Amino acid sequence: MGLERLGSPPDGRPQPTPSAAWGVTAEKATRAQRQTKSKEVDARQVCLDLLAAGPRTRQELAKALAKKGVAAEEAEQVLERFTDVGMIDDALFAELWVSSRHRGKGLSGRALSQELRRKGVDDEIVREAVTSLDPEQEEETARSLVRRKLTATRGLSTDARIRRLAGMLARKGYAPGLAFRIVKEELEAEGLELPALDTDGLSFLG
Repeated sequence: MGLERLGSPPDGRPQPTPSAAWGVTAEKATRAQRQTKSKEVDARQVCLDLLAAGPRTRQELAKALAKKGVAAEEAEQVLERFTDVGMIDDALFAELWVSSRHRGKGLSGRALSQELRRKGVDDEIVREAVTSLDPEQEEETARSLVRRKLTATRGLSTDARIRRLAGMLARKGYAPGLAFRIVKEELEAEGLELPALDTDGLSFLG
C-alpha cells in the first residue's frame, strides 16, 4: 500500500503515472486547469465591473482583487494588461478628480492631494494634477463658498459667523490665513465692522 503503488508491478502490467496512482484522472486534471484559467477571467471581470461603475486607480483595483482572493502575481498580470491598453491611467484619473472635486465640492489643492494619495496615486502624479489649480482660482472658489453661506449665518454673532465660515473653508483644505482673510473681506462688504483679530484668524478655528 502507499508509495509501493508507484513501483514496478510484478505481473508486468503497465506502470501507472504518478497522477493516476494518486487518483488524479485526466478528467480531474482538465477540470483543475479550467478552474485555474477561470480565476484570471474572474480577475478581469472584477476590474471591468468596477471600471464600468466609474474610474478607479490601480491601487483601488489591486485592493479589490486582493479582497476577492486573487493571487498577487495573477492580479499584477491583469493590472498590467489593463494599464497597457489604457483602461487604468492614474494620471488621467488624478486630472479628472482634481477638476471635478474642485468644481463640484470646492475642495482646495491640499485637500485634493490628500484624497488622491489615499487612493494610492503616486506623489509626482498628484503634484502634476494639483498644479492645474492656480492660487487665483482657489481663492475665487473659496470666496464663492463663503458667499453662498453668508445668508445662513445672519442672525449669529460676528464671532460665530467668523468661526463657522472660516471653519467651513478649513474643512475643505484651505489654509487658515486665506480662509480668515476671505471671510473678513466678505463680512466687511456687508458693512460689518470687525474687531481687531490675530493676523491669520487661527483663534477662530478652534
